Amino acid sequence: MYHSYWGVLANTFCPFFFEYFDGTFTTNLWKTGAIPILAAFLFCNGTTINFKEAGVTIYKGVVLTATKVLVGMGCGLLVGAIFGEAGFLGVAPIAVIASFANSNGGIYAALAGEYGDATDVGAVSILAINDGPFFTMLALGAAGYSVPINTLLGCVIPILVGVILGNLDTDIRDFCQPGASMLIPFFAFPLGANLTLSSFVVAGVPGIVLGILCTVITGGIGYLVYKVLRMKAPAIGAAIGTTAGNAAATPAALATAGVISTQVSEAATAQVSAAIIVTAILCPLMVTLFQKFETR
Repeated sequence: MYHSYWGVLANTFCPFFFEYFDGTFTTNLWKTGAIPILAAFLFCNGTTINFKEAGVTIYKGVVLTATKVLVGMGCGLLVGAIFGEAGFLGVAPIAVIASFANSNGGIYAALAGEYGDATDVGAVSILAINDGPFFTMLALGAAGYSVPINTLLGCVIPILVGVILGNLDTDIRDFCQPGASMLIPFFAFPLGANLTLSSFVVAGVPGIVLGILCTVITGGIGYLVYKVLRMKAPAIGAAIGTTAGNAAATPAALATAGVISTQVSEAATAQVSAAIIVTAILCPLMVTLFQKFETR
């Protein structure tokens, strides 16, 4: 998963490289190709899931999603109730909810593929439900906002088709199985290449604090929940301690809906952007440490 770190550094210090080769195979592979490669990765993992294990995949996905969303909403509302709109240490409640209740499915899938099994990776299809501002809007009591069904179905279909084909033909399963690990660096690097270290400068200390708290609190609780439930690879529970890139758009969406002010939205956007970088760096480290602790 450390391939994403190299992507961040490359985009920070050598952005001209991607700009010069814009529109070519070079940029498609190392800058803009994360999503289709991730889709292929999910399909390959789907082929390795036995029908008998499908229930386990759904169970893990529900547990992870519920943990991430409930902890995120709870922390954000608690900060708002105690400290008001100004937030804690300059971190706005909306920034807490937007970052805590939203996880990076790509990073989770990479970590699950490295330390877990096919059922752990497949759980990302359920975890995808916390993408976007839906739960943030729900937490703030906003009405009339619904989960985009096409987005959810679009995330599940590659895995589902892989499961069906893999169970119908073992040759397909054997052919696709190497892709479950081989493709990880090919989507991890471009995930990082869409981020830069400049977010730290804009958000300052509050943004860095937000990212650290997101990883420690949501990732730590995810690990503890998996330990209590006696999951085979409890370290994977900590892989939800990230903030997805689309979370940076949540404050603006809320401001457009009139839920928060533009001033609060701008500050929260910078903080969430920093949290995306911080969690992308810290979460894999924490999962690796938990994994070493579990296998010592």
